[in-house]
Amino acid sequence: MTTSLCPSCRQPAETHRFKAHGSETVDLDLCFACQGLWFDPRENTRLAPAGVVALFELLHQHRGDARHPVAQQLRCPHCPRTLEAGFDVAKGGRYKTFRCPTGHGRFSTFGSLMVEKGFVRHLSAAEIDALAERVGTIQCTSCGGTVDIRNDHACPYCRSALSLLDPQAVDRALNRHASAARGMPAAAAAPGPSDVADALVALERVRSRERREMERERLTGAGEGFDLLAAGLELVWTLVRR
Repeated sequence: MTTSLCPSCRQPAETHRFKAHGSETVDLDLCFACQGLWFDPRENTRLAPAGVVALFELLHQHRGDARHPVAQQLRCPHCPRTLEAGFDVAKGGRYKTFRCPTGHGRFSTFGSLMVEKGFVRHLSAAEIDALAERVGTIQCTSCGGTVDIRNDHACPYCRSALSLLDPQAVDRALNRHASAARGMPAAAAAPGPSDVADALVALERVRSRERREMERERLTGAGEGFDLLAAGLELVWTLVRR
């Protein structure tokens, strides 16, 4: 079902219901075009492990959707106020948020949510170097900014460490958020830097090949940054959910 307007593109967002702690549920408003979701106050802390798995599955289903950058000015879906940009720090690192100044809630990109919940791990210097040999730029998992990893080992816009969604980080985070996360597959052995880089590049090439023309139109004037979040999400899904 549709609900309030996306704070970024002002198109109707989609409401999806997820399991919360206890026997409750939480309804979240998502915009796949902007790769973002809206949290009413304290909703981000209510997601249960099963709800997080369902959210992963939903993001994976929409991994090929056309996307566009988050707007420079975002509006609260509940009042006329402009959202205020800021940064928070969690176990996954530094991430960007957009809050309503009157307390109605906040807008987060999918990448920021993954950082906040600890479902990422930082890329090591060796992994960044290995990836830099294969691609020139990537998109920051936290803010979406373009990072030239041949010169920068951190995002020049939000100064976040370069992070990757991977099965071990997901498994650790789920266990940390709730001991009730039973039945999660055991983490695979940690791959080497070149293995990570090769896997990410291979997955991104397949995804890009399927929609290259759409990507060129959508990214006109914005550069062709390697989508680290999308590739990492695919890597998690490939290794953890099979």
